[in-house]
Amino acid sequence: MSILDTAKRWARKIKRDVVALWIAARDPRVPWYAKAAAGAVAAYALSPIDLIPDFIPIIGYLDDLLIVPVGIMLAVKLVPSDLMQEFREEAARREKPVSKAGLASMIALWVLAALALAWLFWPKPA
Repeated sequence: MSILDTAKRWARKIKRDVVALWIAARDPRVPWYAKAAAGAVAAYALSPIDLIPDFIPIIGYLDDLLIVPVGIMLAVKLVPSDLMQEFREEAARREKPVSKAGLASMIALWVLAALALAWLFWPKPA
């Protein structure tokens, strides 16, 4: 099996696990701390806006290559394994949702960062 085939299979598993975490965040059988982690990871991964835009060289892709997969792995470990298997099976049958909460949180973070920078660098009266 080639490296490309392995990478494609890994990417499909990651996409499936994101949807499974999205489902887990809404299931009453999942502990609250696992719901919180699953919801945060799924909202960020499914958000159409990244915290670090991809057009920024090197670090723009770090969240896609490191932060999201590590977050997914940690959140998957928190969800009970029997439930996670059930959510994975359901995720394989569903389409990938879009996270409006993730979009809103990323926009809010960018607005807060812009306001903080404006406040920091705004000329102060003497």
